[in-house]
Amino acid sequence: MGAGHAHRLYRHGHSPVHALPPHTKLAAAFAFVVVVVSTPREAMWAFGVYALLLAVVAHRARVPAGFLLKRLLIEVPFVAFAVLMPFVAEGERVDVLGLSLSVNGLWGAWNVLAKGTLGVAASVLLAATTELRALLLGLQRLKLPPLLVQIASFMIRYGDLITDEMRRMRIARESRGFEASGVRHWGVLAKSAGALFIRSYERGERVHLAMMSRGYAGAMPVIDEVTATRAQWSYAFALPAAALAVCVVGWTL
Repeated sequence: MGAGHAHRLYRHGHSPVHALPPHTKLAAAFAFVVVVVSTPREAMWAFGVYALLLAVVAHRARVPAGFLLKRLLIEVPFVAFAVLMPFVAEGERVDVLGLSLSVNGLWGAWNVLAKGTLGVAASVLLAATTELRALLLGLQRLKLPPLLVQIASFMIRYGDLITDEMRRMRIARESRGFEASGVRHWGVLAKSAGALFIRSYERGERVHLAMMSRGYAGAMPVIDEVTATRAQWSYAFALPAAALAVCVVGWTL
């Protein structure tokens, strides 16, 4: 399985978290997110504990806080949505700094921000400690449908090629004196997008024929078999297990 190049979210290291098999980290991250989503929104202290648990994992993985916070900017659209909820939601109103806000909207905004931020942070930590190729092997090990794994593999492998093709087309346009400066240039950009689609489609056809000629029958060969010991599973699931204990306390209080 290809895509051995490192992605931008990955941070090379030799920490205990980096050393864990990818499928254990995938399962642990998924379990942690499920626990976070299952936590009642009224248990505000529980989300603080979850953030502390992720901070411990980041420390063990030697992932700097700045690296993590910078990648969390991806959730800005969700933050904007959450900010609007207290203004547009219906129900009981409360005055905050002279603004009339919905109580249900405030709880909803808190719910989206807290759970969304923790979920994104867990995903960023997973990506920062696991290479793309290892993630694909982990998904395969967890028995994800092979077709989905293959689609993800080809998307990762050829994403850079398509981006490079776009860059060459842009350079070709600029070398001929073209600059997109208004609506009247959208036609040229649309034609470039169509040409890029055709080239990508033709490349896919050629790659498929090349694979078929080499014996491809619907499944990619597994070169590296990843396994995990019981100790590694226990180490990986320390995070969701601690989170589950917090969630149980949150429901009982």
